[in-house]
Amino acid sequence: MKLSSVAKKLGVKFLGNPNQELTGISSCNNIKRDKICLISEKKYISKSLISAGAIVCSLDIANQINNKNILLSENPKLLFAELSQLFRPNVSNPVYDSDSNLFLGENVSIGQNLTTGAGVVIEDSVIIGNNVSISHNVVIHHGVRIGDNVVIGSGSVIGSEGFGNVIDSNKKWNHISHLGSVRIGSNVRLGSNCSIDRGTIDDTIINNGVIIDNLVHIAHNVIIGEDTAIAAKVGIAGSCNIGKRNMIGGMVGIVDHIKTADDVIISATSTVNKDIKEPGTYTGIMPISNHANWKRIALWITKLDKIAKVLKLKKI
Repeated sequence: MKLSSVAKKLGVKFLGNPNQELTGISSCNNIKRDKICLISEKKYISKSLISAGAIVCSLDIANQINNKNILLSENPKLLFAELSQLFRPNVSNPVYDSDSNLFLGENVSIGQNLTTGAGVVIEDSVIIGNNVSISHNVVIHHGVRIGDNVVIGSGSVIGSEGFGNVIDSNKKWNHISHLGSVRIGSNVRLGSNCSIDRGTIDDTIINNGVIIDNLVHIAHNVIIGEDTAIAAKVGIAGSCNIGKRNMIGGMVGIVDHIKTADDVIISATSTVNKDIKEPGTYTGIMPISNHANWKRIALWITKLDKIAKVLKLKKI
C-alpha cells in the first residue's frame, strides 16, 4: 500500500511522499526501505531510520529524525497495533491429508524421515528439516522453520500469537498481531504442552542443541542460546536473550527484556528481574508482599553482608 492509503485506512495524518510503497512492518534492528518502523521513545532514534519506508511516531519525535515519511500519532504504540492488523497475512485452514495423516496448510516443506502422531496440524509456509519427530496434537503455525533432528512432545504449540497488547484512552486493550515467526535450530528437544510464541516483528529463536522440559512457555521475541536446558514450568517473558549453555531450573520466572551471560545456572523457583552478566549459579527467591515493602526489604537483604561485617568489627 502507498503511505497515503495506509494513513487513510487508519485515519491519521502523514508527512512525506504519499506514493511511498509499503509492504509491512520492520523492527528498529532490521530496518527495510519498504516497511514501517515504530519509534515510540527518543532513545530509539538513530541515523539508520533514514532507510525505513516510513516511521510511526509522535510529532515531537518526528521533528528529531531524518526520515520525512511519517505516520503521526499521539499514541504511536496504539497506531502500531492497528498497523499490525492491517498487514496481518491471510492464513488458509489446514486440510486433512490422508496420505501423511496430517492437517496441512499451503506451501509446506517437509524433509526426509518425518514421524508424526495423531492430530498434528501444520499451517502455511512451514519448513521442517530431516529426521524430525512430532508427537500427538502438536500445532505448528504459519511460517515456522524447524531444523534437523528435532523432537516435539505431545500438545505443544509453536508459533502462537504472543501476548502483546496496547491500552487505549478508554482503558481497553488492543491486540498487536504478531508478524514474526519462530525459528528452531537442529538437535532440539521440546517437551509436551509447551508454548513458543511467534515474534512481534522479528522471529523468536531457539538455537541448536536446546532441550526444553514439559509445560514451558517462551514468549515473543525471545532468543535461547545454543545447548541451553530449561526445566518444567519455566516462563520466559518477551524479548529476553538467554545465553549459551544456560541451565534454568523448574518454575523459574524471567521477566521481559532480560539478558543472561553464557554458562549461567538459575536455581529452581527463582525470579530473574535483572540482567545476569557473568557466568555462575544464581538464586533469587522472596515471598510476595506489598511492592513498596518488598523494595525496602530487598534493599536491606542486599546489604546484610556489609552490615554483618560492620557489627563484627564493632564486636556487637
